[in-house]
Amino acid sequence: MVASCCVCSSRSQLGFAGSRPCGEDLSGFQAVTAENAAVIGVKAAVMLTLASKLKRDDGLKGSRTSATASDSTRRVSVRDRLLVKEVAELEANLPCTCKVHFPDPNKLHCFQLTVSPDEGYYQGGKFQFETEVPDAYNMVPPKVRCLTRIWHPNITETGEICLSLLREHSIDGTGWAPTRTLKDVVWGLNSLFTDLLNFDDPLNIEAAEHHLRDKEDFRNKVEDYIKRYAR
Repeated sequence: MVASCCVCSSRSQLGFAGSRPCGEDLSGFQAVTAENAAVIGVKAAVMLTLASKLKRDDGLKGSRTSATASDSTRRVSVRDRLLVKEVAELEANLPCTCKVHFPDPNKLHCFQLTVSPDEGYYQGGKFQFETEVPDAYNMVPPKVRCLTRIWHPNITETGEICLSLLREHSIDGTGWAPTRTLKDVVWGLNSLFTDLLNFDDPLNIEAAEHHLRDKEDFRNKVEDYIKRYAR
């Protein structure tokens, strides 16, 4: 009886496809083993390549995210520097019928405006506006909403406002431009109760038609809204 080679037995137990008893030709076994090693080497190379690609992609994604965050931060910084100057200018040139209030003095991009007309249909009322200056200011206009319910041709009862300079795009050239400031916005809102009161190009069509149909009844409804919502 021929004793088995311990190396060959170990290979047989490990399940190598090319394992053979001692005394037989090992050239086939060596060929298969070499082929297996080559396959394993290729798989390892592929895994390393994929891992490197994933790491590189994550790095690029992180860079893009950081760049976006950096752009946003830079834009906010530009806005805040502009607002420091514009708020000072606004407070020095505020119409006598207007008051501004900053709920948080550290957030100049959020403030409230109170307009108290001293003439016309809306005399005696106090109308509150909420203004938010977006990150992209001054490339885009502030967002303004009327908080006081009002019967007005250019302001809806839910607070939407029709004012040319608050339009980002305007075909008549009177819309927003980077040369405009918060002072222009406040003076424009104040003028909605006097010079810019416009019945010919209304946002609240029902109110405009009411004025056209019966001016005295329109006045009565305005006064009723003032008593109920604008004191």
